[in-house]
Amino acid sequence: MAPERSHQQLLDNDAIAAWLFLTPALLVLGIFLLFPIAYLFYLSFTTGSFTTAGVRWLGFNNYLRLLLNPDFWQVLGNTVYFTIATVIPSLVIPLGLATLLNRSIAWRGLLRSAYFLPSIVSIVAAGLGFRWLFQTDGPVNTWLNAIGISPIPWLGSSIWAMPVLILLSIWKQLGFNMVVFLAGLQAIPPSRYEAAELDGANAWQQFWHITLPGLRPTLIFATITTAIFTLRGFEQVYVVTGGGPLNSTNILVYYIYQEAFGQFDFGYAAAAATVLLLVALFLVYIQLRTWDEE
Repeated sequence: MAPERSHQQLLDNDAIAAWLFLTPALLVLGIFLLFPIAYLFYLSFTTGSFTTAGVRWLGFNNYLRLLLNPDFWQVLGNTVYFTIATVIPSLVIPLGLATLLNRSIAWRGLLRSAYFLPSIVSIVAAGLGFRWLFQTDGPVNTWLNAIGISPIPWLGSSIWAMPVLILLSIWKQLGFNMVVFLAGLQAIPPSRYEAAELDGANAWQQFWHITLPGLRPTLIFATITTAIFTLRGFEQVYVVTGGGPLNSTNILVYYIYQEAFGQFDFGYAAAAATVLLLVALFLVYIQLRTWDEE
């Protein structure tokens, strides 16, 4: 009876009981998340663990190579361009759609489902579809030719290839952000709009002074998640352009893949991945700070 009573006393202690329930999840998190991150950081200071000579300590040489490598700076510029050009439309368009679909209009449920559909389509399938649409003799150029515009080598041009990837990423993110904004809009009390109407505020004034301030946490959340989704973009580059032409669509995740599994330069790839991880952690930090302020 004494051991059973002792066990019961342990379970009655809230702190001990909480740790007992959390331990399995913490073990899984440590093995499959924290350990790989720590090992990635370690690899960034070495030659990598898959070379014939084995692991060799290099210190900050891999990071120095990053700073001195013009290809890395081109890829970083591509990533910034790709991220900004994707995030802004991926917020503006879904916000407009959510504002419209939050009202009582015909076929509202059907339209919501239709706009959300891209979010559940495989990015690989969507990439193959966009590759077919924008190939030189594809439907897009056929439509352009029908209205008197010369065909554009979308995927073979260093100018037009990136906009195709941006369009694909916007299309993929559209439905998720729209649902997020719809949830945020429905959390704004209707009484605020009623009071604004009584004061003579028009639709634009209501949107600017009620909707946007009320959506501030939602906007920040959507911005952070869209930026992270864009920064980890790999499949669309791999399927549609392969990083070309002339490295014009090579972004950071695909560059890491090329260096690790194309050049087998795992230490250098780990250094680049660490840079990407730091950017993602900074975005998460901004999100957490925003929640604390709320």
